[in-house]
Amino acid sequence: MNDRRREFSNVDKCFPLYFELYSYTEEPEFALNRDYFEEDFRSHARGRRWIELTVEEQRAYVMRLLDALEVTDRDKRLKVARAILYLAQGVFDECDTEVDVLHWSRHNVFLLYDMGIFTALLELLSMEIDNSQACSSAVRKPAISLADSTELRVLLSIMYLIVETIRVQTEDDRPEWIAAREAFKSELGSPLYNGEPFAMLLFTMVTKFCSMNAPHFPMKKVLLLLWKTILFTLGGFEELQEMKERGRERLNLPPLPEDSIKVVRAMRAASPPASAMELIEQQQQQKRGRRSRRVLPLVKQDSLDTYNERDPFKNDDARDEEEDPEDADSGIEGEVDPLDRDVIIQPPPPPPPLRPPTERVNFPKGLPWAPKVREKDIEHFLETSRNKFIGFTLGNDTETLVGLPRPIHESVKTLKQHKYVSIAEIQIKREEELQQCPLTLGEEEVEETPAEILYLGMLPNLSQYVIALLKLLLAAAPTSKAKTDSINILADVLPEEMPITVLQSMKLGIDVNRHKEIIVKAISALLLLLLKHFKLNHIYQFEIVSQHLVFANCIPLILKFFNQNIMSYISAKNSICVLDFPHCVVHEMPELTAESLEGGDNNQFCWRNLFSCINLLRILNKLTKWKHSRTMMLVVFKSAPILKRALKVKQAMMQLYVLKLLKIQTKYLGRQWRKSNMKTMSAIYQKVRHRLNDDWAYGNDIDARPWDFQAEECALRESIEKFNSRRYDKNKNGDFTPVDNCLQSVLGQRVELPEDFHYSYEMWLEREVFSQPIQWEGLLQNP
Repeated sequence: MNDRRREFSNVDKCFPLYFELYSYTEEPEFALNRDYFEEDFRSHARGRRWIELTVEEQRAYVMRLLDALEVTDRDKRLKVARAILYLAQGVFDECDTEVDVLHWSRHNVFLLYDMGIFTALLELLSMEIDNSQACSSAVRKPAISLADSTELRVLLSIMYLIVETIRVQTEDDRPEWIAAREAFKSELGSPLYNGEPFAMLLFTMVTKFCSMNAPHFPMKKVLLLLWKTILFTLGGFEELQEMKERGRERLNLPPLPEDSIKVVRAMRAASPPASAMELIEQQQQQKRGRRSRRVLPLVKQDSLDTYNERDPFKNDDARDEEEDPEDADSGIEGEVDPLDRDVIIQPPPPPPPLRPPTERVNFPKGLPWAPKVREKDIEHFLETSRNKFIGFTLGNDTETLVGLPRPIHESVKTLKQHKYVSIAEIQIKREEELQQCPLTLGEEEVEETPAEILYLGMLPNLSQYVIALLKLLLAAAPTSKAKTDSINILADVLPEEMPITVLQSMKLGIDVNRHKEIIVKAISALLLLLLKHFKLNHIYQFEIVSQHLVFANCIPLILKFFNQNIMSYISAKNSICVLDFPHCVVHEMPELTAESLEGGDNNQFCWRNLFSCINLLRILNKLTKWKHSRTMMLVVFKSAPILKRALKVKQAMMQLYVLKLLKIQTKYLGRQWRKSNMKTMSAIYQKVRHRLNDDWAYGNDIDARPWDFQAEECALRESIEKFNSRRYDKNKNGDFTPVDNCLQSVLGQRVELPEDFHYSYEMWLEREVFSQPIQWEGLLQNP
């Protein structure tokens, strides 16, 4: 046992994989799974335990369960599925510690996959999805509860455990496990399931649920499994970085100037603007007189920030767009891991004792990002310079500098040193060439990547998938109010019998809030992954998903999400540690009290909610970057005070994406806003990448283009439709199809005629040929 514990001690970090799969109302079902397993296993093993069997004996028993899954009796199938779920959960009744549960869960999952359990479960899942009787029964019910989704929850739980366990790689994986991981990854990403990848089945479940045709579907489990499937088949952010580097290498582009993940990890959070504190100090100055006003400038801003940290959770519900209460400072110093899963981050160490202000002065070591310049920026700079000094322009010529003064030469040299060409620019240029010369360039060879296969499957119903995900996000957002016509996302959390005591009500309330948080987390991570992978695969695939999101009101939805007391959301304690799996099945359950429920977990902050907020900010950045009309939407929706309040969360990654969103709209907010938000402007300068000739901080050269949202989006949609038609339309290039004008080959083609045609062909000749006058002279005239 000790050897096994040492072997798998490095996967302690995998415990969070199981925390969020189960609702607290599902806790009694753990014992039910164990009982069904032991009832069947007792007759097979004759007094022995699962962990005492050899691998061959375990395989023989799994084969017996696999055969039992094929029975027609629904109740018997459910019992067998529960026994399989108990194996995937790690036969916890035979384990002493949580590490042992994790070890046996991992061992059993690879065994189940090797025996073909996943394919059998997939067939059962398809049957449950198509079960019209269950769907119609759920539609007629006035209230959906946990009992309505029992079969689906069991199947989805097993599949989630298989996908997530095999996806996570550990240092001590056996060679056969590594091979199984690669095989399973290609299997999930390939169109092996009814001609579509596995993710498409889950997308179908999402749309069916949101159309009110299947209100009993357990959406939390579906979304978690969908997210982890996309994450496994397409890859996480580290894989994305490697794929981007390989893609640039194939296109003979210079390597990336830095690794964005490493740069963000090394960032430190900045103190939020303390405008409310300054207002209080000003009021005190007026009371104390001129003498105190002279003394105040000697006080360091850092010491004010330290003072602010004493009251990090001040209520800020009373908001004003002009004077935001910015004095709350969360003090989060830990960094969120931006990789493929949210890792629980330990709370930061306590801050050191306050030192004199002179010892706290730190000089910046340099900017975190290398500056970038686009080809368009160089062209625009030269066009302006030539108009000013010469009086005419040379179009897109960026090489000729004749007649320009020496400083302009130096400026162009500096701009070219930091010139950055993205993969998207190459793809757009290539697409324009293919559209202009379809015959000479021939057909494009499209690599069958997992992202390409997924996009091809999603394309026919892409708008439905996007709208369904945003509907779920809206229903789970804490700022949303319950409406009678809104979808019910609590089908897999509400018990059959509603609580009757205060303690039960408190527990259910925590469970419901936790349930919504997990749904927000899964949807935000899923959308971000899809946007990033489609953008790398082809820019127009990214653009069509982005446009569907924008048309479905994703921008105001995210802003509405952040228009809340964000510090309360980040510090929410909607969890009960003793009920988390596998803790609740290994340790003896203590008595729950109202005080213990209110106390929540030991973490100072909810990393799940912080993860969701960062994902939503990144999605908003991707939707608005380089899009003038969408940037103006941020201005029109008055996003600046909402985003500025989000700077209270003192976490570097979240602050970075908030500052990016503020930067792109700064020049449209007016001089007074910039003047009264100088600390925010300084933070943007320190943390956000510089575009060398971007006038974001002054707004002297405000973009003069009118805000014509419809024209910009229509032009983009036209480019997207041309791309999709050229690449995916079966009847593509119909105008350029060669015409066979040889009389012999045309007359020699076999034409399929109806069976009774030879009975009536004489009538057809008389009606269609002989009775129709032919103007032979018309053939000699020009059309």
